[in-house]
Amino acid sequence: MSSVEFNKQILAFSNQLRYFALSLTSNDEQAKDLLQETMLKAMVYRDKFADSTNLKAWLYTIMKNIFINNYRRAAKTRTIIDGTKDLYYVNLPQVASGRVAESKMNEKEIYKAVEVLEDEYKIPFEMYFEGYKYKEIAEHLDLPIGTVKSRIFLARKQLMDALADL
Repeated sequence: MSSVEFNKQILAFSNQLRYFALSLTSNDEQAKDLLQETMLKAMVYRDKFADSTNLKAWLYTIMKNIFINNYRRAAKTRTIIDGTKDLYYVNLPQVASGRVAESKMNEKEIYKAVEVLEDEYKIPFEMYFEGYKYKEIAEHLDLPIGTVKSRIFLARKQLMDALADL
């Protein structure tokens, strides 16, 4: 297949690829950039395409891989690396949204709801919330691990019911 034929076939899929790009990015400008980068890569790596294979699938794969690579690259740039001796930047409290008072009120209601739970549910739930593993809770309370999991689940369910209006 000649370069001209190849380019014509690629352009024939441009509308379908644009819709796929929109489904990946949910942003018109990013979708256009993704489409453009896909077309460019397809033309640059034309020699990697085998004539007897599915061109549409090849183009979709290129686009998906570009999207994944861009996403991973963006995620890495958002990662904070704290080189200070005492991890000062990592331990800074995060800036709260403008709803601090409302959050504090909700937090009090949650603690009240936890306090109302029966001890058989409250104790395993609080231990789990503090970071204990199921096995540690089971050993500490001398209960089977399945019972611990069940009680934590039921405590969560009771809390969700009690706090449904939040």
